[in-house]
Parts: sequence; structure tokens; C-alpha cells
Amino acid sequence: MIVVTAALIKQGDKVLITQRLKSGHQGLKWEFPGGKVEEGEHPEDCLRRELLEELGVEVQVNEIFKVVSHKYGDRHILLLCYECTLLKGEIRALECNDFRWVSAQELDKYDFAGADKVIVEKLKGVLS
Repeated sequence: MIVVTAALIKQGDKVLITQRLKSGHQGLKWEFPGGKVEEGEHPEDCLRRELLEELGVEVQVNEIFKVVSHKYGDRHILLLCYECTLLKGEIRALECNDFRWVSAQELDKYDFAGADKVIVEKLKGVLS
């Protein structure tokens, strides 16, 4: 099982989503930003590192929003989605294809990776 993290970052009534690089697993699918926890790394530290690498921002990692267990063919992931607060930096697509701030009503317009779809469903209930 691979442990990965994701950030739920809200700004008003919108939430930040990112598009995976074309060359990666689930290429060009949309997701909540984050990444794989490295050996010996705490999930919160992973999330701070990944957001700095992928988007050039520093965040405060808050409470868990959702935990998702999902199988992608031969891969089984445990996705830990945390609510986060932007602290510093301007969002840039450094290690992702694109990013968007979207409302709950707009979430269905995006093709999300499987594990992230569970987060989308919970989020639609919270933001609506």
C-alpha cells in the first residue's frame, strides 16, 4: 500500500485543484495537490514538502478532511486528505500541468483521479 497526501485549500467558496502531468500515473486527471509519503516522513511534512515543490507555496496543515483507500489496478493507495491554510507564496504550476480555483458546482466539470472522486463527493456536501 502506498500512502499519499492531499491538500484541501479553500479560498472563499472555492477550492484549489491541480491537473497531473501528462507523463505521470493518471496523467492529466485532476486532483487535490499533494503526493507520496517518503519512508520515515510524517504525512504532514510530506504535504508541506509536496506543495512547496509542486506549487511554490507554504501551507499550514490542519485537520484530516477525509481518508480514502483506493485501488488503481495493481496499485493500492491510502489517501490522507488534510484541510490546509495558505501561508506564503503565489501558486504556480511547477510540477503539475495546471491549477484552478473552483466552486462546488464546478467540480463535476473536471475529470478527477479515482481516489479524489470520494473527496469531491464529500466536498460538494460541505461547500454547497
